[in-house]
Amino acid sequence: MKAWRVHNWGEPETMAFEDVPVPEPGPGQVRIRIHAAALNFFDILQVQGKYQIKPPFPFTLGAEVAGTIDAIGPDVTHIKPGDRVLSLTHGGAMAEQSLSRADNTFPIPAGMDFAEAAAFPVVYHTSYFALRERAALQPGEWLLVHAGASGVGVSAIQLGKAFGAHVIATAGGPEKLAFAQAQGADHIVDYTDASWVDQVKQLTRGRGANVIYDPVGGDVFDLSTKCIASAGRLLVIGFASGRIPTIAANRILLKNMSVVGALWGGHVQAHPGYSAIAQQALADLYVKGKIKPPRPVEYPLAEAPRALRDLASRKILWKAVLVA
Repeated sequence: MKAWRVHNWGEPETMAFEDVPVPEPGPGQVRIRIHAAALNFFDILQVQGKYQIKPPFPFTLGAEVAGTIDAIGPDVTHIKPGDRVLSLTHGGAMAEQSLSRADNTFPIPAGMDFAEAAAFPVVYHTSYFALRERAALQPGEWLLVHAGASGVGVSAIQLGKAFGAHVIATAGGPEKLAFAQAQGADHIVDYTDASWVDQVKQLTRGRGANVIYDPVGGDVFDLSTKCIASAGRLLVIGFASGRIPTIAANRILLKNMSVVGALWGGHVQAHPGYSAIAQQALADLYVKGKIKPPRPVEYPLAEAPRALRDLASRKILWKAVLVA
């Protein structure tokens, strides 16, 4: 089979597209014939050697796939060959076939195709965990979602609406703002405009946002503390800006605010059954029409470096997938 492999730290263009042996599933594993594999920003960091997880060389990037089961391990009983599935592979996705843990592999919801399914799990699971478990978002609350045209941003907008919140989305520029609004945001604000904090205050009638979803960090985090409501929850999702911010404890005290970490992957490691619970809840929301992933941008598997470069250059709205 064909697979993209990283032999040294570098850039997407330094990966090699190689023939490798077809892997055999062991206990608790399944093998998936991949129809689509989604890309994430951390894939770029991983090939550069800047991500916290550094597999031994050579390795294949990619954390989420959709396809059909073509082999199962000896103790796997709830999935069978031929099943249409999506899966969190934690590596090995940029290939024609991949192994995955059976307990991280789920049926594709009715009506969802392979490309949509591949782009689904990482971002929707992240936002579900952050908004439901960490922020305990309530109906009628104000939710401010930063980077509203990104993968996690779109999922947070849609889940926020599904949970009954009033959603304000920020993004940079007219195209991204329009895209965020199309995903269900009640209000959109350009965070390249220096007045965005005041706009959030005006929209919330001076109270500020009850929950702020921040995958950006840096200046966006700093300014978010100026438009958070009393007893608000500021969710730390990531640091796409490149700067990890800090906050003075007196600001937390004076605002009666909470700064809440939302590391979905760490939670799943500590609670292995959580992925299945979250996926069932998300699949129910999808079938009911409460959430709907946008159409991802598709690239052939053989053009993975170009797809990753476009992702790094922030040319992609929502998400991109490799199709085989």
